[in-house]
Amino acid sequence: MTNLAANPEILRFEQEKWQEGCRFVAGIDEAGRGPLAGPVVVAAVMFPPESGIPPVNDSKQLSEAQRLALREQILAVPGIQYKVIEVSAEEIDRLNILGATHYGMKTAATGIENIEFALIDGLPVPQFPVPSLAIVEGDSKSASIAAASILAKTRRDAMMVEYSEQYPGYGFESHKGYGTKAHLEALRELGPCPIHRKSFAPVRDIITPPPEQLELEF
Repeated sequence: MTNLAANPEILRFEQEKWQEGCRFVAGIDEAGRGPLAGPVVVAAVMFPPESGIPPVNDSKQLSEAQRLALREQILAVPGIQYKVIEVSAEEIDRLNILGATHYGMKTAATGIENIEFALIDGLPVPQFPVPSLAIVEGDSKSASIAAASILAKTRRDAMMVEYSEQYPGYGFESHKGYGTKAHLEALRELGPCPIHRKSFAPVRDIITPPPEQLELEF
């Protein structure tokens, strides 16, 4: 197992908590807040203090092949604990994307046995169930958060490829639900499918055109 000696700073937050006596420190991150379709996926990852940790990094800085290879290395770490939560488009529409993301983060954290502390990517999450520290751009500053970003991203990408077979024509396998030109064209031509987020403006505007558009049709 490759260790992180080349970038010791990425373990600084974990080591601080380990030195304080917290053995069970998890990193939490999400994938898919911005797309027009599909779930938001949240992962929590907890490495044992004595474990060898793969050379993880922010998933956005990695190629697909690198993410998939690192995913296998992360899951092979002895004693690792992790939890991956999927929050559906329907739940996103009900809770809004921020609420859905916070729900996923809280659920993922409580899915880790004996968790004592959480390192969260981004801004603080209100009423978090365990003591936590929010770290802006944490996926490039914390190994646990980076690992969580990789697990979340690879799970979500795999789901969107599966959805592309279930709902052909939208190109989910390529853009993964983001609002690309090709996706917007398919959305206008085909209309929304069940995994589209109906509360997001480009989808909502197709479902319910503005009043002036309705008037032009009559």
